[in-house]
Parts: sequence; structure tokens; C-alpha cells
Amino acid sequence: MATQALAEDAVRERLRELPGWSLGEDGISRAYRLGSHFAATAMVVHIAQLQEELNHHSELTLGYNTVSLTVSTHDAGGAVTEKDIELARRVEAAAPGHGAN
Repeated sequence: MATQALAEDAVRERLRELPGWSLGEDGISRAYRLGSHFAATAMVVHIAQLQEELNHHSELTLGYNTVSLTVSTHDAGGAVTEKDIELARRVEAAAPGHGAN
């Protein structure tokens, strides 16, 4: 069964609760800056764990002291769904523990 895409206005409404997240052509995105490469790497591992728990994965990029991710749902034709919003919420909740901003 395919996952239901959210309307653009519904996505924008949910993003009001997720500062720093934005809606683009490829889904919802956020970039974080961290204090070091090690801290950024630890955050990537944490995000990977969250993705496994949800069985929902993002495009995840590790830079020297940055972590970027873009989330959409392939089962919904690349649209944004509640799965994407939930992953973003969990990542946002984990970010402070890594010193991300």
C-alpha cells in the first residue's frame, strides 16, 4: 500500500514546528553545523539509527563539521508524507545532544 502524500500547505504547516527545515523540490531539508568532524560523524550514526527504527531513510550528507539531510517518500512518488515529518521530528529532537545548530 502506497503512503499518502501531504498537500503542500499541510507540509508547510508541519514545518512551522521544525525550525530550520524547508520544503524544496526534492522533499524537506535541513543542514546542521557542529563543533567538529567527530561530532558530525556521531550525529550521522545517530540519524542512521533513527532511520532504521522507522524503516525510512533520507539522503544524508556528512561534511567536515556539517550534516545535511533531505527527506521524501519514494512510495509516494518522492512527495512528502507523515513518515518524513516524523523522521524530521526525531532528528530535530536528537540534534541538541550532538551540539548541532
